[in-house]
Amino acid sequence: MAKARAHDHEFEIRFFESVLGRDPGYPEVVEILGCLYTKHGRIADGLKMDRRLVKLQPTNATAHYNLACSLALSRRKSAALRSLRHAIDLGYRDFDWMQQDPDLEGLKAHPAFLALLDQLKPQS
Repeated sequence: MAKARAHDHEFEIRFFESVLGRDPGYPEVVEILGCLYTKHGRIADGLKMDRRLVKLQPTNATAHYNLACSLALSRRKSAALRSLRHAIDLGYRDFDWMQQDPDLEGLKAHPAFLALLDQLKPQS
């Protein structure tokens, strides 16, 4: 069963890579590939897709958030925090997810991350 799942993921990745090969500017496919790569441990490939998506959609707050996640997973804390700050400046507001997102685990004790969380924290 696990082998079948791995095969399904490989098929999905190959499928979306072929779509992207035909249309390199297809932002939805770039985003999907970025998620698939990251989910399956291909962090460097996920980072490339996230960078590509930010170039295609420079005002997309979620794209910048995903880039921050890839940078954090790549242990590039300063760049991840800058990208996260940019995502918030563009309107990213999901405090609850940001607080629990496992991709950001390496940032959670960083004072700059805590300040960003504090900025987003819902007011009581």
